[in-house]
Amino acid sequence: METTNAVESASQNASSQTASTERKPLGLCLSGGGALGFAHIGVLQALQELNIVPEVIAGSSMGAIVGTLYAAGIQPEEMLQIIKADKLYLVSKLMRFKPSFWKSGFSTHGTVRALIKEVIPHNSFEGLPKKMMICVVNLNTMQWEIKEKGKNLCSWVSASASIPGVFEAYERNGVFYLDGGVLNNLPAQPLKPLCRAIIGVDVLPFNAPTSMKRPVDAITSTIRGVQHVLSQEGRSLCDILIEPPVVGKYHEFRFDAYEQIYKIGYKEAQSYFKAVLPQLRSILVD
Repeated sequence: METTNAVESASQNASSQTASTERKPLGLCLSGGGALGFAHIGVLQALQELNIVPEVIAGSSMGAIVGTLYAAGIQPEEMLQIIKADKLYLVSKLMRFKPSFWKSGFSTHGTVRALIKEVIPHNSFEGLPKKMMICVVNLNTMQWEIKEKGKNLCSWVSASASIPGVFEAYERNGVFYLDGGVLNNLPAQPLKPLCRAIIGVDVLPFNAPTSMKRPVDAITSTIRGVQHVLSQEGRSLCDILIEPPVVGKYHEFRFDAYEQIYKIGYKEAQSYFKAVLPQLRSILVD
């Protein structure tokens, strides 16, 4: 989405909101993307500096992890400290895979569950200062679903980030759940009726492949392409869509490059809002 189109769309949305007697909250939608999702933290830092404060958040996979931390009141700089402290530095876990063929994946998501329980002791959606909506895939129905209630927050966050074949599925009452990004990598749909405007951050926009030297290149390109196609509705619902240019520079499993990826997200958001903020201040800044 070009900046000019985003401004026009958001401006039209702002006009419609002036007729409302109650000002709706600002929404934020964060995509999945593995380590590329560290760019979300940079975007959040830029929003903070501009006094742009989303109050309702939706996310898939890594977007669900970062979004939940943000909804809990954890600031971007604190998130970076968590990563540096090795609590969200998942590459150390990924490097220690031991196949367990009786399970649905090579590893559990205990790291994420433990993190959420540590930083959000109440472990409930209702206890979050901001509303959080987490996208997961129901393997029994092959439909994406939104989880936003209850006292099992850590399990839904880890389920949303359960990459198929890498992490085991989350089972609840006989139903199996996996990575929300599989079917809806930018779940803006539940935000639309609640928010005056939606800021979307997609770290996996489609980029046409420039080379296919290895079989894995074709697999990666196909998966990213399918995710992009399935994300079209969510992308179209965002009034503002930021696409940090991280694909091609880093891989989804480059967790060790968190600082570089963070900086790309920060710079991209800074540049974007520098262009649109004068026109959209009335709907973006409280």
